[in-house]
Amino acid sequence: MKNSIKVERAKLNITQAELAERIAVSRQTINAIESGKYVPSTVLALKMAAVFKTSVNDIFELESTD
Repeated sequence: MKNSIKVERAKLNITQAELAERIAVSRQTINAIESGKYVPSTVLALKMAAVFKTSVNDIFELESTD
């Protein structure tokens, strides 16, 4: 699964730690999601979408291998 979390964070000028704090997870969790090592739960994806004021579909994209 591809994601645009890093791009969305840059738009808001926030760090991984700041995003993590806003959605109540660790910075390592954000790092793992950004690098594609961890697929977030629906709740976590919705929380990120709320922070970025966009839809989950705008942040996450399925790949042909998913």
